[in-house]
This record gives sequence, structure tokens and C-alpha cells, in this order.
Amino acid sequence: MQYARHYTIINTMKINEKLTALIKEKGLNYHIVTYGCQMNDHESEKLGGILEQVGYVPVNTIAEADLILFNTCCVRDNAEQKVYGNVGALKKRKEENPDLLLVVSGCMTQQAQAANKLAQTFPFVDIILGTHNQYELAELIAERLLDGKTILNVLPEATGVHEDIPVKRQGGPLAFVNIMYGCNNFCSYCIVPYVRGRERSRLPQHIIQEITELVQNGYKEVMLLGQNVNSYHGEGSVSFPQLLQMICEQTKISRIRFMTSHPKDLSDELIAAMAAHPQICKHIHLPVQAGSDSVLYTMNRGYTRGQYLLLIEKLRMAMPDIVITTDIIVGFPGETVHDFEETLSLIREVRFDSAFTFVYSKRSGTKAAKMEGEIPPEEQRDRIVHLIDIQNAITEEKNKAYEGKDECVLVESTSTRDKNHICGRTEGGKMVNFAGDEGLIGSFKTVHISQAKRTTLFGELR
Repeated sequence: MQYARHYTIINTMKINEKLTALIKEKGLNYHIVTYGCQMNDHESEKLGGILEQVGYVPVNTIAEADLILFNTCCVRDNAEQKVYGNVGALKKRKEENPDLLLVVSGCMTQQAQAANKLAQTFPFVDIILGTHNQYELAELIAERLLDGKTILNVLPEATGVHEDIPVKRQGGPLAFVNIMYGCNNFCSYCIVPYVRGRERSRLPQHIIQEITELVQNGYKEVMLLGQNVNSYHGEGSVSFPQLLQMICEQTKISRIRFMTSHPKDLSDELIAAMAAHPQICKHIHLPVQAGSDSVLYTMNRGYTRGQYLLLIEKLRMAMPDIVITTDIIVGFPGETVHDFEETLSLIREVRFDSAFTFVYSKRSGTKAAKMEGEIPPEEQRDRIVHLIDIQNAITEEKNKAYEGKDECVLVESTSTRDKNHICGRTEGGKMVNFAGDEGLIGSFKTVHISQAKRTTLFGELR
């Protein structure tokens, strides 16, 4: 396997200096609107880092911004519709202020048809780029500001792994760290392989270096990101479990999380690594998507119901208190009432701590988009409501088991509900709210859980 490495964000220092001087002279600022997953959240941190490197200053609202960037998602149709609506709403403001820069990037615009539609429908958008060339953002801004050209620049293929991109980290003790990009799985409903490209893994030493620097800067927890972290393949055939061991042995990071794990690639080696190393949180997000073998087959998931249940058994044998969360899709083409009942029975058997649940959304370009047997919208709604009711009851029961226990919590932020309260997460990822001041943010605290609700635990400092 070859590893392409690219270190240049702005091709020449001349462009960098001219652009930075222009931006600083005008005192320009920016605001990023992010849609979608943790991968997009982290990429927005990188886009913010690039913008600040050339002189832009962040602001909290769209109304204040001289540059507005939409970092888009296309996993579901409603995510795309939100982008179209929010971009369209800025037409009048763009007419009133032609110097306002509008940039649209991400998974949605990586689709050629979506990028072209956006350019045609909203010609006032200044820059459109995809996922594969976000590192070129400063160059494209320079081209737009200095040459006055409207830009549509979407690379058809990824060109490798781009290192040394500046990152504007969000506050708090948790940091995102990409370990790989792309996906080779081609689940029949999923657009991700088409907009993220084939799998590309970062070099282990670059990951170790990044985490070491995060520790030096006060971060206590990392979330390792990849479309399928289990298929990480580093230089020298380093596997994901081996990478985890290297991180545990070579850095002083207190907590390690990761997502997302694909069940077909979840190995005994990974389970053993999770159980052996206290730094690795005993929490796994393991998307099952459906409980019916027939639906799993047409989804091209690569495992059966029985194989998934065996993984759950292995995880709980190795780590009895492990927190397991999942993704589930309802109303996939051809899903019968029996298939749906199989999903419900799997939920009852596994008893997930929580689940992200979705109604199937057709995505043009995927195999499922051409499948027969579409489920009527009203039936999809009935099924999702039924499923959510069952899972919510299980989640609440699971959380109630924490009442009366002491939990180690990494304090993340002040509470949005009460300025005299703070909140953080347990090792298993449960959110805990308790009285305290912001000076405790970034520290580990023992909290006695006094009350449990479906989404949050409540307690008192020990």
C-alpha cells in the first residue's frame, strides 16, 4: 500500500502573504455552519484553522460574518435540503453586500450533480469545493479575492492523506483525530464511498505525534475517527488494535474513544485490546442497521444477525459493563413486517444503551435507489415511532441502573440549562449533569448518580 502525503496548503508564499495582508487589512471574519457527523465537525475545525492561518477571525453568527462557509452532509436528503434553504436565504444579503464571501464545501458538493445544481441555482455562491480538496481553501479564496473569479472546484478522486493542515479546535478536553479516510464497503444505501473515496490510512507516527501534542496542550480524551476504523491499515501492516496499543503505550492520553466500527471487521484482537487497556473507553458504537438477515443481505452489510449477536456476546464476556450503542434504519426497500419485527426482537435481545434511528432515505447513485419494494412513508413513520418507543424504554431502564453509583466523569462544559451546573461524560459516554463551576472543566471528578433520565444522568460531586 502506498501512502501519498501532501504538506502544502497554499502553493506559494506569495499567495499566502498577499491574501493574509488583504484579509488583515480589511479585518475580515468568518463563520462555519456544519452539517452531519463527527468527521464533518473535525473537518470544520481544519477549515477554521486554514481561515485563521490567513487572517480571518471567527465570529459566532452568520449575521456578523464576512465569509460564511457551509460544510455539508449528503447522507440523508433532508440534510441537502437544509443547505439549499440556508444558502438561498442569503441571496438578499449577498445583493446588499457583494463583498460577502459564500463558500459551500463537503460531502454534498462532492457529488458532481449537486455541485452543478448549487452553482446553477445559486450563482451568487462564490466558491464550491468538495471533500477531496478542502486543504486548498486558502488558495481558492485568494483566487476569488484577487482575481474576482467565481469558483467551482471539485476533484473527482482523493489524492492521498493531507498532513500538517492547521486545526482550530473547539473548546473542551475532547479532541477529534482522524486515523483514516474513505470507505470500501459500499453498503447499498450509502453514498459515503462515492463522496469520501477509497480507504486511506494515516501513518501511525503522525497519529501518535498529533495525540502527543494534544496531551501537551491539555487535552484529556481523543475520539479516533474513520468511516470504518476497524479497517485501519497503517504502514507496516499496523492494524487498528495495534494502533490502539501504540497510542496507549506511547502517549499519555487519559481516554481513547473511536468511531465508527463496522461489525464485519470487528476482530477478537480489537476486543482483547479494549479489555486490556484502561485508557480505551468501554464503549463501542456498532451499527447493526437491521435485525433481519434478508435486509442485511440487501443492504450489503457483510454479516448476519447471528454473527452480530455473537459479537455482542464476545464484547460483554470481555467487558461486562461495556456500553453499546448502534444505528438502525427502518423502512429499507423490501423490508417486510416480519423483517421489521426481527429488528425489534434484536433490539430487545441486545438491549442497546441508545440508538440513532433513521427512516430510509433514497440517495441517488446508490444501489438501493434502484431497488423495488419501497415502503410507503406513512408505514415508515409508524415503524420508526414503534421502534423508538421500545428503544427509549430500554435506554431509560439502562440509565436507571446507574442510580446510587459513583462514576468517574470528565467535565466538558457548563450546563446549557443551569449556569451553576457543569456536565461531562462517564467512560461509557453517558452525559452527567451536576452542580459545579467552570473551573472544573477538563478535570476528572467522581460523581454520585442520584437520578437518571433517558438522555442524562444527574448527580453530586463526591
